[in-house]
Amino acid sequence: MGGYPSILSLRFNCRRGSSFRPFYVRFKLFSSLSKIRGTTPSKSGLPTGAPLGYDSRQTLPRLAPPRREPCELNLVKLLVFAHTPPPHHGQSYMVKVMLDGFGGDQRRRTRPPAAERATSPFGLECYHVNAQVSRDLEDIGEFRPLKVVLLLGYCAQAIWCRFRYGVTTLYYIPSPGKRMALLRDWIVMRLCRPFFKRVVLHWHAAGLGKWLETVALMRTRAITYRAYQDVDLSLVLSQYNRADAEKLWPRRITVVSNGIPDPCPDFAATILPRRRARAAARRQLLAGHALSSADRDDTGGGPETVQVLFLAHCTREKGLFDTIAAVALANRELAARRSPLTLKLMVAGGFVDPAEQAEFERLRAAPEGQQQITYLGFVAGDKKHQALVEADLFCFPTYFSNENQPVNLLEALAYGLPVVTTRWRSVPEILPGDHPALVEPKNPSQVAAALLGLLGEGEPDLARRHFVAHFTLDQHLHNLAQALRSVDAAD
Repeated sequence: MGGYPSILSLRFNCRRGSSFRPFYVRFKLFSSLSKIRGTTPSKSGLPTGAPLGYDSRQTLPRLAPPRREPCELNLVKLLVFAHTPPPHHGQSYMVKVMLDGFGGDQRRRTRPPAAERATSPFGLECYHVNAQVSRDLEDIGEFRPLKVVLLLGYCAQAIWCRFRYGVTTLYYIPSPGKRMALLRDWIVMRLCRPFFKRVVLHWHAAGLGKWLETVALMRTRAITYRAYQDVDLSLVLSQYNRADAEKLWPRRITVVSNGIPDPCPDFAATILPRRRARAAARRQLLAGHALSSADRDDTGGGPETVQVLFLAHCTREKGLFDTIAAVALANRELAARRSPLTLKLMVAGGFVDPAEQAEFERLRAAPEGQQQITYLGFVAGDKKHQALVEADLFCFPTYFSNENQPVNLLEALAYGLPVVTTRWRSVPEILPGDHPALVEPKNPSQVAAALLGLLGEGEPDLARRHFVAHFTLDQHLHNLAQALRSVDAAD
């Protein structure tokens, strides 16, 4: 009995000039199967089923392999479903930093030629849906029917971008543990996620996992799990933040710390000399020595007054009132020691709660507050730079429930400011491991002791070196792009 043929011959007609001449292209199929089944050649020596005219002695020319042109870089197209300022807070600021670093919103610019896109240092194209539903800080987390209408419009934009530009990866920032914010996430995931091949969650806020387990109702927990589970990549800012992502079973988790543009690239020439001069002057004053006129000139004036800066949203959970109480306690301690030094608090930021603003105004109007507290309001640009330059210490005793990796601490490190902050969530991971001024939350007496302990700080550039080593923009963008491209590579 004949077996399966090891050679299949197909006949084609190829036009050459005005005549047709037959030639044959052979494909070798089932060779291993032929050996097993024992293919039997015919009496003519040809394989069974060979067409007439076949000459086994004829050698067919080998076709040259196709020439491979160099292919351009496979760009990852990212649909960024997140809002940029306003409102101004750390998350919206970092979204803006990411978009600017990766070349901006491709929907708002003329697309460059393929050859130019291939030279992109990060290999990413961002298509931004600016999903802004809150008007200001007070409006965040509040329900308004208009927010639902806006959100549906943003979802329609995202789906349109999916087909218009061929974007296949959805980048989204999950909400913290707040019911109204979670409702937004449910809508976006339900409407948009089915249209995208890959989903990336970037966890800027902390605490959702614990909130789901300890506060949320069973139905809320189940809907959230269904919305978020099995995403392709969860990006977290710290090791502490991994717990939130792990609760929702992503395929992969990658830690990418925040990073910011250097706000003072001329730090060594313009800021560091003043920092060193004021630190040296404080040490002399604490030792009971008088300052020469030259020493005073180098400090920029007023070395006896230690400027403490609080730069954040002015809320109780961010540590505003603990800072006010700590500065008052520290000044009483310095007065009891008959020290020539005094602390003065500069408060910079906007208020969210009118009741807390009224409480702050009462404290500032008191005799002690008039001497110790200066309110700068919301600061940005040159005013913010000036406040950070003039400050001697930075105080941020936060216990905000969704605190993760606050940008204000990165800015303080960039300006070389000694920092007093809390052992709260991801905050300790920002600072060096042996940082001496970490305190417990809701403890103004510890904050006061830490402020007093930093008055004789001997290395003004220690914080700056830590910033350069870990939190620059280049490091952040490189690590973020590598993580985002790994999703496409894994797929």
